[in-house]
Amino acid sequence: MKKRRLIACFLALAGAAPAVAQGFPDKPVTLVVPFAPGGSTDLVARTVAQAMSTQLGQQVLVDNKGGAGGNLGASFVAKAAPDGYTILMGTIATHALVASLYAKPPFDPVADFAPIAWLVTVPNVLTVNKDYPAKDVKELIARLKEKPGEEIYSSSGNGTPLHLSGELFKSMAGVDMVHVPYQGSGPALVDAISGAVPINFDNLPSSTEHIRSGALRALAVTTKTRAPNFPDIPTMEEAGVPGYETNTWNALFAPAGTPPDVVAKLNEAANAALKDAAVSKRLAEVGASTVGGTPEALAEHVKSEVARWKPVIEASGARIE
Repeated sequence: MKKRRLIACFLALAGAAPAVAQGFPDKPVTLVVPFAPGGSTDLVARTVAQAMSTQLGQQVLVDNKGGAGGNLGASFVAKAAPDGYTILMGTIATHALVASLYAKPPFDPVADFAPIAWLVTVPNVLTVNKDYPAKDVKELIARLKEKPGEEIYSSSGNGTPLHLSGELFKSMAGVDMVHVPYQGSGPALVDAISGAVPINFDNLPSSTEHIRSGALRALAVTTKTRAPNFPDIPTMEEAGVPGYETNTWNALFAPAGTPPDVVAKLNEAANAALKDAAVSKRLAEVGASTVGGTPEALAEHVKSEVARWKPVIEASGARIE
């Protein structure tokens, strides 16, 4: 009799597991952005979160947890309960660079996360304050060579793709300038606009409005081709640095161990959000190209990006203890 009861209890629990996922979500989902408000990752997150809320029937709430080049927020999600209610807006910084850039990575970008969906790719952009003397990349290089180590530039933080974009520029252009890291693009842009740190490497989406307003002067985008929303901005290669190319991307991740059917529901909502006319229009306006696809496709992308950036980081000599 006791044995029958145990079997019945086991079967009841086994049958209840899918029901939990089927009822997901029955409360708001927290989307952690591992950078400060006002940056590209924050902009993409808030644009997509609103549409995902409609798809899921529950709010997707953006929670900014910036610091350590995105690692604080990513670590928080990696350690969260694997139930789908805490997810991450991951970036190339948190899921490609961290493995090679840090002597002791705070998490494993592959083993500690369940991929949900690849959302967008975006160009990076080199800008200067509107009053800065250099009017193009060649003039900037000439100025930096005249004043080696005297000029400063900003990025969204140590170990971010924007930091590496700056270091790659220094290496390929044969110049020297001092890096000033911030806890996200938002604070870095404030000082770029004020002129406190007049040279900035940023993702194009977060700089778009400031370029259009004239507060910042865009010298070059970092991709192989020009950005569709800014066809007059040259690529870095066109501007005078042959072979230069960087970009970034955003994707959704859950903690490892999140049930596959919960991941599938989040993936469905993310893909539907990307197909929403208002979302795709807004992302295109700021230079972000939508991707979408399966969790498996994102998993393969992460693995290939880790492999692609490893030799770049090693060649640059960049290392964070």
